[in-house]
Amino acid sequence: METLLEFLSFSNPNVRYVTAGMVLLGICSGVVGVFTFLRKRALVGDAVAHSVLPGICLAFILSGTKNPVLLLTGAFISGWLSLILIDVITNKSKIPADSAIGLVLSVFFGAGILMLTSIQHSGNAAQSGLDNFLFGSAASLMKNDIITFSVLCFAVMVTVGLFYKEFKLISFDRDFAFATGLPVRWLEILLATLTVLTIAIGIQSVGVVLMAALLITPATAAYYWTNQLPTMLLYASLFGAAAGFSGAFISYTAPGMPTGPWVIVVVSLFAFFSMLAGSKGWLKRVMLLKKNRQKILAENLLKLFYHLGEPENNFLQSRTLHDLQEKRKFQETDLNAGLKFLIKKGWLQKYENGWKLTTPGKSEAQRIVKIHRLWELYLNTYLKIAPDHVHEDAEAIEHIITPEIEARLEKLLQRPEVDPHEKGIPYGS
Repeated sequence: METLLEFLSFSNPNVRYVTAGMVLLGICSGVVGVFTFLRKRALVGDAVAHSVLPGICLAFILSGTKNPVLLLTGAFISGWLSLILIDVITNKSKIPADSAIGLVLSVFFGAGILMLTSIQHSGNAAQSGLDNFLFGSAASLMKNDIITFSVLCFAVMVTVGLFYKEFKLISFDRDFAFATGLPVRWLEILLATLTVLTIAIGIQSVGVVLMAALLITPATAAYYWTNQLPTMLLYASLFGAAAGFSGAFISYTAPGMPTGPWVIVVVSLFAFFSMLAGSKGWLKRVMLLKKNRQKILAENLLKLFYHLGEPENNFLQSRTLHDLQEKRKFQETDLNAGLKFLIKKGWLQKYENGWKLTTPGKSEAQRIVKIHRLWELYLNTYLKIAPDHVHEDAEAIEHIITPEIEARLEKLLQRPEVDPHEKGIPYGS
């Protein structure tokens, strides 16, 4: 706690610069990364991240200094060239997009390593620390770097705000955007420019190897919590900012720990947690699957009770396990679980000699049987499917038909009395 309070005081200028830089980078990467994620361009982001290295090296060779503006300019130009080459190779040859990305990434990164090695053997004292662009060195951030970060991040955020609707449209339905007359190609170029700019901003802090992860991982984490783009943008920026802050704090408490890699580790933990516990995560899907199976089992049992009472028109008679299993085979564990669930819902009552439907249970059973038989009649009447081929389809669809569809079926079929098998359709009292 003492260390945390000392960190939060921001009395150390280096702490202020590193924390501010990583939080800004996390927010910017999260927002831009959402559109990259939605457009399935993650590999392009990785290629650009590796392709900025020769631009950085060339800018240093030409200027002889590590001026952040010049280095960012070189990174931006190099990243842009890699995007152009990927498009040219993909559109003008038979090489698929993923191969083109791998080719450009390898060539540019290899050239960058060669140039970096040449610089290190050149004897230029100013080249010290230039190799930090490979893996990042957030601790080397200075006041001028933060000012540059702030200006560029502000420009990125303003551009996203101004073109939000257009970016949203080309991310979800490019063909529709093109049909409406939007300049889709120019919008894609603008979005690619923002991606390259964001990567160029983060290279010094995170490095070319990990920058693609910072671009995509916050968006991946946000994806598992919402279906709304504005909310996804907010969550991605928050995940990015929290990871940046956490990485800076861990690096402060353990000086031997690099900030950039820890930012990636933290945001990756956010992503794994989101995949597990998010509103669209694994646990939610497992719970939903269990709920659906329980619903299907319960409705099948209610339908079974109704079918047993239908011959004598006695739906409230008690039924034993033998009666149920003789009519329709269930696994014993499923049958017992389904009966307990129906009792809990108030649709069944337990007696010494078996179970019987309650009045609400009878109404629910009638509804399920009615939906089943209406759908059979619909398939037979409008799709001309033979009566002996409609049962299986109705058995599956009856569990997901909503009251609105149920009402439309009744109206469309003019409230029929019998199904294709001449069995009565119950409408309740």
